Amino acid sequence: MRVAVIFDRLGPYHCARLEAAARQCDVTGIEVAAETQDYGWSSVQGAARYSRVTLFPGGDTPTMSAKQISERVEEALQNCRPDAVAVPGWSDKSALAALRWCVETGAPAILMSESAARDEQRLRWREWIKRQIVDLYSTALVGGQLHIDYLVELGMPRKHIFTGYDVVDNDYFARRAIEVRNSKFEIRKEYGLPENYFLASARFIKKKNLPTLIRAYAEYRQRPEVRGQRSIVSGSMPRWDLVLLGDGPLRESLNSQLSTLNLHRHVHLPGFRQYNELPVYYALAKAFVHASTTEQWGLVVNEAIAAGLPVIVSSRCGCVPELVRDNGFTFDPMNQHELASRLFEMASSSHDERERLGHASLRIATNLGPNRFGEGLKRAAMMALDFPRRKFRAFDRAILFGAMRVRR
Repeated sequence: MRVAVIFDRLGPYHCARLEAAARQCDVTGIEVAAETQDYGWSSVQGAARYSRVTLFPGGDTPTMSAKQISERVEEALQNCRPDAVAVPGWSDKSALAALRWCVETGAPAILMSESAARDEQRLRWREWIKRQIVDLYSTALVGGQLHIDYLVELGMPRKHIFTGYDVVDNDYFARRAIEVRNSKFEIRKEYGLPENYFLASARFIKKKNLPTLIRAYAEYRQRPEVRGQRSIVSGSMPRWDLVLLGDGPLRESLNSQLSTLNLHRHVHLPGFRQYNELPVYYALAKAFVHASTTEQWGLVVNEAIAAGLPVIVSSRCGCVPELVRDNGFTFDPMNQHELASRLFEMASSSHDERERLGHASLRIATNLGPNRFGEGLKRAAMMALDFPRRKFRAFDRAILFGAMRVRR
């Protein structure tokens, strides 16, 4: 069985998934562009079990017209002649072009999605259009329960939906975390990291809610430690630092906020770090925090639990039902005081309690590695091949044509 899998760009996460999928079937990974505006990952090179095709080696998709993208997508699919095609979502130009090729040629399309009903305000007319597009897919591969529920709302039969889309290379993060911890004194000094810190990793954009995290952290530092009936001054219990990995358009405003709150000595901004350096920051952290106001999944939480960290995760993250159970806390991302309380609760817990939470994270991560993606993709493809495909109607053509025009 030959399956083509389309991604906007093949970063480390995608390559790990495709490598696992290639153990299950013949896989061609189609990368739309070699570079994107959102992520600065270095290109992943080296031997792979899967075939790889890049449609635009030197450019990003926003600079390409719908016509250009459609032509390249159709050419790539025509060349590899897959039995089924896994398509990322229902809105990008490349996804719509791939879906159109599938329905015109009779190849079943597998929808890869991590959208949930609560992600944003849903408009009735847009949801109607989505239902028409989702109806053109045979099966789906999603992240978790919230995404299953939303696709069912959009008309996909529940039995046609499989999980395993949102995974990372757990073994890589677990193995590297152990290696780093075995040399923690030297590596901590090399990277200039504090002895105790919360770690957050995110693009510096609005939905990541970093200003609220910083305010909550400032509140945490000022909270008194309560012993018995007495409140002890805040300086009596050593407070953890905060390391914010990442970069983005809000960096300057975050720096200004740190100056206003006099936190530059305690909040560290190492910038964007490549994949090979990420395990250092996870391994030496005491806990991980993710504060997004909306997040379809949150792969950084996967990375944190694979490294054995306790987690503090926004209740608005799509990964919460699957990844946050007895390994940490959730909180309302709009409630600064609740987040401050969670930070305080984590930092004031005993070493043994944090060890227990970390071990729980490792147990949760066990079943959410790349093999889960490969198995889910294979099952979705096999069902898609058995699913009777209806004839492409003029109405379907009009819906896809209109959606492509909107995305021009």
